[in-house]
Amino acid sequence: MRRTSRDIRVANRFEVMRHIIASATVSRQQVAGLTGLSFATVANLVGELLELGLLVEVGYQDSGGGRPRGLIAVNPAGGVLVGVDVAETYVHVEVFDPALTVLASVEEALHPDEARPEQVVAHILSSLRGALARAGAPHERVLGVGVSVPGQVDREGGVSVFAPNWDWHDVPLRGMLAASLDLPLYLDNPLRACAVAELWFGAGRGRDDVAVVNLGTGVGAGFVFGGALHRGATNSAGEWGHTTLVLDGRPCHCGSRGCVEAYVGAPGIMQNLRDLAPDSAMLHPQDQTATIRALAEGIAAGDPVAVKALAESARYLGVAIADLINLVNPEVVVLSSWVAGLLGEPLLAEVRAVAAERALTRPLAAAEITLCGIAGNPVSLGAATFALEQCLAGIGSRA
Repeated sequence: MRRTSRDIRVANRFEVMRHIIASATVSRQQVAGLTGLSFATVANLVGELLELGLLVEVGYQDSGGGRPRGLIAVNPAGGVLVGVDVAETYVHVEVFDPALTVLASVEEALHPDEARPEQVVAHILSSLRGALARAGAPHERVLGVGVSVPGQVDREGGVSVFAPNWDWHDVPLRGMLAASLDLPLYLDNPLRACAVAELWFGAGRGRDDVAVVNLGTGVGAGFVFGGALHRGATNSAGEWGHTTLVLDGRPCHCGSRGCVEAYVGAPGIMQNLRDLAPDSAMLHPQDQTATIRALAEGIAAGDPVAVKALAESARYLGVAIADLINLVNPEVVVLSSWVAGLLGEPLLAEVRAVAAERALTRPLAAAEITLCGIAGNPVSLGAATFALEQCLAGIGSRA
């Protein structure tokens, strides 16, 4: 699709803001060098952001004999952004300043019987209002709210197209939220949210080709190609969790069988443990989080069943990641989300060993496999980044 001059300007504005956030305090000349844009373009874009209140002048820098260079930084009082991570087991909301520093957060548990859209919406609204109250941020200061929901998302229409673990089909989620919330709302998917968070703040910074593997109740991968987020033709790229790992294997919520998700998502890991020890005390049939946490504690204590369950789960995951490395040739593969966070280094070590046996030598040599190192919740951070992106896209079009 051909990009218009407005598309290019929005992309440049986003890139300028990204480098200013990363640099904390910086001159226009330095931003031009970091982005590859001309000084005139940078000066013009910075002027827009200063006028909007997202940036502020913070002093001068000696230029080595010429006129002192003006320094700019993100204005912490320029408004707030909200990132909402809706997962199958919780709703997590964080409020950020424009530099994407966390100001407040609220999390509410989602129980297995709370899967209807109206129940999830009620938790989103409750958590969001609680987080804004904790941050002391009135609604008029909110620049935008990014909402990440699992499954396939039509971000333009604000629709959850298909969330297999909830059996949602074409749920008009943004409209349901907008009925009770008069704020700019942007809907997307945790795969994209984690990928952009890693690109801005994590292992993807300074890299062009990145795969971020989300390990939670569901499983998927977010991609950065050529330094830019890859969405695919219908914003559906990354459904790697629904590629076939075992022919005619376990049933998956998507309706197929043998999917990656059925073996390495939280319920799949629970099944791996159940197959080894049906009566294990580590199993909490109605609580995924408690089971994975108990498994992690068992691994740390050297429990042989826990160690074997981890090895079995990592065997499946390592094979699937080797396929991913062969297919997209990334510079880094990041294991992200709450399952990866709980199982941590033991999981990483096992996955690296299996991938080393299965991936082709050349792409494997170029690929670092690592854990997410972002402090806090990468999904809510990425969702807030989407809200910032849309805020920047709207400059000049507001009445």
